[in-house]
Amino acid sequence: MSRYLKILLLSVFIILLIVGSTKQEEQTATQQLADHKRPPIIDMHMHASWMRYISDGRAIITRPYYPEGSINEPTTVTSDEEVLQLTLAEMDKYNIIKGFLSDDLKNVYRWVATAPDRFIPSPMINLKTLRPSIDFLRAEYAKGRIKALGEFTTQYYGIAPNDSVLDPYFSLAEELDVPVLIHTLGFGAHVPTFRSSLGHPLLLEEVLVKHPKLRLWIENAGYPFLDEIISLMYMYPQVYADLSTITWVIPRETFHDYLESLMRAGLGKRLLFGSDQMIWPETIGMAVEAIESADFLTEEQKRDIFYYNAVRFLRLKEAQ
Repeated sequence: MSRYLKILLLSVFIILLIVGSTKQEEQTATQQLADHKRPPIIDMHMHASWMRYISDGRAIITRPYYPEGSINEPTTVTSDEEVLQLTLAEMDKYNIIKGFLSDDLKNVYRWVATAPDRFIPSPMINLKTLRPSIDFLRAEYAKGRIKALGEFTTQYYGIAPNDSVLDPYFSLAEELDVPVLIHTLGFGAHVPTFRSSLGHPLLLEEVLVKHPKLRLWIENAGYPFLDEIISLMYMYPQVYADLSTITWVIPRETFHDYLESLMRAGLGKRLLFGSDQMIWPETIGMAVEAIESADFLTEEQKRDIFYYNAVRFLRLKEAQ
């Protein structure tokens, strides 16, 4: 082979490498652009939770799954900071522009300080370890440091949603016109004081009668109390419901059956997307995929659940 032919072949090889590399870069750039072009999502159920550890530093929390018997691995997150950073990464990946964020306020404020304008901060209330005073909350609302109320997790402590002890909080929320999230469904973490019977959605009826201007959304659409949540939402149009934990904590087919029943009942304009992200950032993607894979939903219905229903419920201008 002549020297000139070798040079020619080498030149052709180099050109092919460059072209191949350029095409790969173009494909990568196209995929990144496609990811960034995902329509916006508002996540109406997130937590500024922190890890629980055993003595050697390993996390002890395995993602729950119902029926009994987890099919999931323990969280891969190894630090409190990683919970936050991986949550933000998942929000960026799926174009979640806002997340309702509930927990102990010291945790909530730390997340908000790290990522200003990404969250709707709100105090968790359980009336045991988290029992902020009405005066304190009023002052925080006046400063603009919190924007909503709840999640109320009082069901975990055997407190019914219509217990009079909660009335001052509902009165404050109605007075200040801030939205309220409450844990009212048939299951939760296995703690001795949790009562499934207190998750009956119709226990909220007298609350709504007493506070007719209360803007309330119910966790997991009151699962599995389908008839009861439909009845409540028919009678009280200010009530919305999120689709959060049940997107990943129960079998996918079961979730889709429940969601399809709610859609057939005509409630598609009042269902809110949520991930209930706690210490498992991967549940954000699982929750998104659970909605996207529901082939009985139209694209318009999916956009309502992911975004427009929350815009309307929160009374946001779309530009916000």
